[in-house]
Amino acid sequence: MKLSRDFYLRDDVVAISRDLLGKVLCTRLSGAPSKMIITETEAYAGVSDKASHAYSGKRTKRTEPLFGDGGVAYVYLCYGIHHLFNVVTNKDDVPHAVLIRAGEPLSGTDLMLQRRGKTKLDNTLLVGPGSLAKALGITTDHTGLSLMNGQIWIEDHGTDIDDEAVTTGPRVGVDYAGEDALRPYRFRTSLHR
Repeated sequence: MKLSRDFYLRDDVVAISRDLLGKVLCTRLSGAPSKMIITETEAYAGVSDKASHAYSGKRTKRTEPLFGDGGVAYVYLCYGIHHLFNVVTNKDDVPHAVLIRAGEPLSGTDLMLQRRGKTKLDNTLLVGPGSLAKALGITTDHTGLSLMNGQIWIEDHGTDIDDEAVTTGPRVGVDYAGEDALRPYRFRTSLHR
């Protein structure tokens, strides 16, 4: 079942980040569907979070999707190379987002391999936010896209991840954020199927 808009409109981005573990990120881009189970996320708490692109209320053309209602994609280019996919949360003018960092393939694996230039499946296919977005066909062209429209969406397949199976820690690559870099906003789990 596709997540409802109410899931994204909640005001606790950290809880949403944790709740996204085990959910299924889906794309139907260039005709064929791809699906992956989310296994790693990071929360970004907007204007009060020095690691957020919206810290101190900074609004630019790039960050504008962050300031809308939750339930849209925020995709940005990192190092001029990697497209990174984020889920916007909360209500209008509260720029919270969750970076989707890693996952496990569920369907459309051949298309994911093709997009990544790989010939066989290995454990690096969907590890790292840049690799994940590339495998799913997500680019900056999709920023601002509603997660309700059928091109990119997230489903709940009823997978509950026990707290004991979740590792919580600081986010990756945000040392510039000082003390905020140490916030325990990164969530990881391993799935054994």
